[in-house]
Amino acid sequence: MALRIVPPSEPIPIETIVLCIYAAPGTGKTSLAQTAEAPLTYDFDNGIYRAFNRKSAVQVAQWEDADTTSEELEPFSTIVVDTAGRALDVLSRDIIGNNPKAGRADGSLTLQGFGTLKSRFAQWQSFLRAQGRDIILLCHMDEQKNGDDTTERIDAQGSSKNEIYKVADAMCRIRLDNRDNRYLDFDPRQGGYGKNPAQLKKVPVPNLKDNPLFLAGIIAQIKAALNHLTEAQAAAVKEQEDWDASMAQLTDPADAAKAVRLAGDNKVALASALRRLFVLCEPLALFNEHVVPLMKIKGEVLTEAVKATKLRKWKADKASGLYVEAVQTLKDGELCCE
Repeated sequence: MALRIVPPSEPIPIETIVLCIYAAPGTGKTSLAQTAEAPLTYDFDNGIYRAFNRKSAVQVAQWEDADTTSEELEPFSTIVVDTAGRALDVLSRDIIGNNPKAGRADGSLTLQGFGTLKSRFAQWQSFLRAQGRDIILLCHMDEQKNGDDTTERIDAQGSSKNEIYKVADAMCRIRLDNRDNRYLDFDPRQGGYGKNPAQLKKVPVPNLKDNPLFLAGIIAQIKAALNHLTEAQAAAVKEQEDWDASMAQLTDPADAAKAVRLAGDNKVALASALRRLFVLCEPLALFNEHVVPLMKIKGEVLTEAVKATKLRKWKADKASGLYVEAVQTLKDGELCCE
């Protein structure tokens, strides 16, 4: 099977994302998730009945309850995992049930068991995303004290929480302002995690009764930002490729010197123009005519010129301000340049 290589100039469209939302109990994580587009909630926490405006749900007591088919997912656009920490607990029990050597006497996973946990959790999410579904991972928040400092973390067993951090494209906390109004905070801050690819400011959580698609709008903004980023990156790569191609076609040192000036502060473009300029200015006369004037106005040209003149064994003539061939003399039986 041939590799499908995506060149850097080709955008990679982002069709689905994983959004992690974590917060203290009672802040409305489950109700908030019901405002995503056509959600199906996997209720690992057995708390979906408390959600405002509850949508379709699957109550999961054992991992096989979470098994699903493409046909069953057809009516839904978003999969809500409530909560991700509890989902990992249920999956851990299933792993130990199938392979007792993967668990310890206290019910925790061995190192081998954690490897299986990571693999199976990733496979499950990959299946859901392959069906074109967004995933919302709801997590309880765990506060850890370190002296006077409080650190907010996802509540999940051991290193399994790292799997949640890694797979999330965006991550936010539900926080309260000084008037106890809720808002979403996507920014990583001291004492708490976050991922903010859309550069969203603090997002007030509205009355969900009046905004039944609130979270669907947030997810759409994040996707739009990620897709804009890939398109912008592709455009930048294409522009650089075109620039490099035009540099390779230059045959006149004057045009190469002009390109160095046009490159301005774009370091990548400048490096490409300089490479061509120094190739075309191999003869000393052309070097003096086209490179030396640029050395006085661009530090990058001066740096590269110093390297080139050492390699070419040219030396600066203070009187003229130009470079001349170094005179070879015999010193201690060996040739040297002066």
